[in-house]
Amino acid sequence: MAKKILIMGLPGSGKTFLAKKLAKILKADWLNADIIRGKYNDWDFSRKGILRQVMRMKMLSAQSKKKYLIADFVCPLKEQIKIFKPYKIIWMDTIKKSRYPDMNKIFKQPRYYHLKITEKNININLIKSLDLIKGYKWHNKKPTVLMLGRYQPWHYGHRQIFEKAVARVGQVIIYVKDVHQIGDNPFSFKKVKKFIVQDLKDFKNRFKVYLAANITNVFYGRKVGYKIEKIKLSSKIENISATKIRKKLRKNKKIK
Repeated sequence: MAKKILIMGLPGSGKTFLAKKLAKILKADWLNADIIRGKYNDWDFSRKGILRQVMRMKMLSAQSKKKYLIADFVCPLKEQIKIFKPYKIIWMDTIKKSRYPDMNKIFKQPRYYHLKITEKNININLIKSLDLIKGYKWHNKKPTVLMLGRYQPWHYGHRQIFEKAVARVGQVIIYVKDVHQIGDNPFSFKKVKKFIVQDLKDFKNRFKVYLAANITNVFYGRKVGYKIEKIKLSSKIENISATKIRKKLRKNKKIK
């Protein structure tokens, strides 16, 4: 029997786009709620109709001979998950309201899920989803990106650099400079690492965090086996300032 991957969320959240891509990569069967409703000419979105539809999806999924089956439907009712019994649940939490007021009213945010996606970034969402389903194994001989910084603290701009790096290369080593209590660097390596690990929990096997010396220069000879490259970010993200974040944290008495 195929392992069922449920991609759920409000209409317009990006379920179908992700499901179609995943099904192609995994060579999986794919059940799309609208296609199935159209096939059976059943557009009843009452409670009874919604439960009838999920029973139909369950019946069709049982016919799959593939290793994986991808199903995308809104799944507004908790009972649907109990009926469908998915192997993994991916919640597309990319919008707060859909264009269907009635669906907005009945949709219940899931209490339990394996992956919550909050941004419409298909490259990153594919990586997260595939890692959830198949897993990822770190290997030192695979191409790897090096990120080096103080990260006082780690913030959204750093995450954006990480996401671009992991999407392009696959895995990342993050070196945190040993600058705690030198100048305006209030966070210990232990705390910085905790921030990073928590923020990147959906990429847990694609990065490693190490303490580095207070590196101030990078020298190289005529030719090296790596590239030193600046990642282009939007001006909004580039304007994120760790200095301003520290100032705000001090104002709120969260750090000294």
